[in-house]
Amino acid sequence: MPDPLARAYAHCADTLRTLDPDRHMALLFAPRAAREPLCALHAFNAEIAAIKDQVSEPLPGEMRQQWWRDVIAARTAIDAPSSPVAQALQDTMARFRLPEAPFLALIDARGFDLYDDPMPDWTTLEGYCGETASSLVRLSTIILADGEEPGGAALSGHAGVAYAITGLLRSFPIHARRRQCYLPGSLLAACGVQPEDIFNGRDTDGLRAALTQMRARARSHLAALEAGRAALDRRIASAFYAMRLCAPYLDLMERPDYRPFETLVERTPLGKFWTLARAASGF
Repeated sequence: MPDPLARAYAHCADTLRTLDPDRHMALLFAPRAAREPLCALHAFNAEIAAIKDQVSEPLPGEMRQQWWRDVIAARTAIDAPSSPVAQALQDTMARFRLPEAPFLALIDARGFDLYDDPMPDWTTLEGYCGETASSLVRLSTIILADGEEPGGAALSGHAGVAYAITGLLRSFPIHARRRQCYLPGSLLAACGVQPEDIFNGRDTDGLRAALTQMRARARSHLAALEAGRAALDRRIASAFYAMRLCAPYLDLMERPDYRPFETLVERTPLGKFWTLARAASGF
């Protein structure tokens, strides 16, 4: 019979497979010894990201986020039997001496998701992406280096921003229906687009231009990652495999038949698997 901690880590893998299948698939190519703690890290993120879908008002979401802050800050089990992810995450933080600050910053950044406030500018958007996706890459590198300082912080930043912007673009139809907009307000204004145009499903030339610039920003961060990839400590290479999925998704959004409010930007599991396998074999 597996012990409670082993069950907690197994639950993390199941959670990640359901809520974030791309990252789950990417972790299959990580070193075996690191897969469980990496699953715990990313399952935590998946649960935080899913809070918006589980509440109808911000206050319950804020309460759930505060519960996670208490879990992170206390470093002791808080209702762990009802949250295997919390149990596994606390074990992972202790084993690899992970700092609290990035976890708390991630939760704080995700507070934006609970409201309908506009994303004001590029700086705020990239800050949001950095506190969420980039922090996950950075923490993953520490786990892969067995708790040591592995370097690569700047490339973790580029990787996370590229991954997050790509994800936000893929989720554009969902956010539009929720009356949420992650495109920077400064960008929309420059392209002659109002948030209400997006919420009302208006597919205009201005919106297409804004989305094109978003894709270009994601590609610029991918290019920066590629330029520095050779200097990375090979122990931490698998923290960056998932970013190889970004370019194919961006390519799909540049097809003539792309419809921002309708197109499901997705690839087959087999196609994603082979992309990740090539990344793992040629990193």
